[in-house]
Amino acid sequence: MTSKPVLLIKFLLLISVASVILNMKRRVLALLLSIAWLACKAPKKTSVESITIDPYQFNIQKKILCENGAVVSAHPLASKIGVEILKKGGNAIDAAIATQLALAVVYPQAGNLGGGGFMVARLANGKLLALDYREIAPLHADRDMYLDEKGNVQPGKSVNGHLASGVPGTVAGLFASSKYGKLSFKTLIQPAINMAEKGFALTEREAQSLNNIQNELRTYNKVMPVFVKETWKAGDTLIQTDLANTLKRIRDLGEKGFYEGETARLMIEEMQRGGGIITPQDLKDYQAKYREPHVFDYKGYEIVGMPMPSSGGLLLHQMMKMIEDKNIATMGFETPASVQLMAEVERRAFADRAEYLGDADFYKVPAKILVSPGYLQQRMKDYVAGVAGSSKMIRPGEIQKESEQTTHLSVIDKEGNAVAVTTTLNDSYGSKTVVAGAGFFLNDEMDDFSAKPGTPNLYGAIGGEANAIAPGKRMLSSMTPTIVLKNNKPYLVLGTPGGTTIPTSVFQTLVDILEFKMGVEDAVYKPKFHHQWLPDTLDIEYGFPENVGTALQQMGYAIRQRGEIGRTEVIKILPDGKFESVADNRGDDDAEGW
Repeated sequence: MTSKPVLLIKFLLLISVASVILNMKRRVLALLLSIAWLACKAPKKTSVESITIDPYQFNIQKKILCENGAVVSAHPLASKIGVEILKKGGNAIDAAIATQLALAVVYPQAGNLGGGGFMVARLANGKLLALDYREIAPLHADRDMYLDEKGNVQPGKSVNGHLASGVPGTVAGLFASSKYGKLSFKTLIQPAINMAEKGFALTEREAQSLNNIQNELRTYNKVMPVFVKETWKAGDTLIQTDLANTLKRIRDLGEKGFYEGETARLMIEEMQRGGGIITPQDLKDYQAKYREPHVFDYKGYEIVGMPMPSSGGLLLHQMMKMIEDKNIATMGFETPASVQLMAEVERRAFADRAEYLGDADFYKVPAKILVSPGYLQQRMKDYVAGVAGSSKMIRPGEIQKESEQTTHLSVIDKEGNAVAVTTTLNDSYGSKTVVAGAGFFLNDEMDDFSAKPGTPNLYGAIGGEANAIAPGKRMLSSMTPTIVLKNNKPYLVLGTPGGTTIPTSVFQTLVDILEFKMGVEDAVYKPKFHHQWLPDTLDIEYGFPENVGTALQQMGYAIRQRGEIGRTEVIKILPDGKFESVADNRGDDDAEGW
């Protein structure tokens, strides 16, 4: 028989337990109520009815003057979708996301899910953004992975096939930027799904481009992708069912619909099929990163660019500052004097790129020193007007201790949000490898590392220890998405593809507009030139003034004529607030607005 004190103790313990449980229930209830309140308070992304455009009948427009918003990109269907997003109440971030997703369908040579890129933005509230979704080296990558037993670079190994691919960043970048948008991601991705599933008409350029890579497609794919065909013609319909299904998984599952689950499984199977080294862990670990924008002043204009691992912002800073005190405006556009000055500035900037620039998360980049006034003055001390410099003599400065298939888009909306985005697969169609069952090309971005310090990459660019391969490291880029502010408001939104010619093309476009006071069309369309230290040649586009080329040869320059340099997309905000938008005439690029 149980004693009364024992019963009392049990009774008191029971009451204590009941009290604890009741308090826990109250706390859980309070927590659930708080979550519900926050969910109600949190802004919801708006969904709108599906965007509809005709993907079989469309025109290409090179210039538009408008006042509510504008999109300039590499393909008319992508630009049109971007503007439709603006019309439906989206902002410039929304339009940039939808345009990139559309380019992944209609512009497979550079638009992508399997690559990466950078976004520079200036929001209507004045906030500046720099988003890095550059590809990274897989965890099983190593410094000497492209060298033979004698330590020599194996040609093509970092350019074509599965081993050339870094871990893709584009999808992560799209989701990271979407937090500044107004519309639901499902709304933004649906136009791309529709065009992948139902098809779109190829332009003449696109058909020819696909015809040009048929041998590579058959060489580097064990499962033949939809792009393989005897002959493509303008007007042919390209249907990409596998890509449509990949996009649907992203729509329904978010970021995990790409980096985990079925799409990730297909990527890993593709790696195993072709000897690649990307693992499930590589995909799961990938993160896009917001970084501090690279901002500098040039004669009262505030220029906003991308920091490391893009070399573009720093190189542009160096080049603009090295000409700032030279009164280049009096020299005139593409005269022997102005071209020579700009070529020498480009030479010096690229020499520094080769020595000092790389992923700042892995290597201490002396960025502040490289753009300091004293350093830049020292760099120009051996500049002699009218005499060609020599890259044997002009070395990196002393400091104290993508065929060029990238694509750019520029967007602005009526609220004043401005977005410049440059993305890439590196070479045209990247590694020429399509993920079987998923329908997208993988990048060949590993070639942007220094496979061996001092050895040139695909674009002839030299790199040093700063850009050596390391697991988890981002490779150095030339992409240069740029926004120029005037009186603290957007004035220019610009960028271009073109591998190592990207920074020099943006540089020349800025000089043309800010110094030579040229119209946007002339600044975009006129022939360009390029110097990158090594090889020690001055590249000039076909159509470059013959007399100027002759004068430069007489100065001592080795002149090399070449095809198109870049495809610059520019939006200029006029004094009355209207947007002058110009798409490059070197491709199917298109300017749309309303």
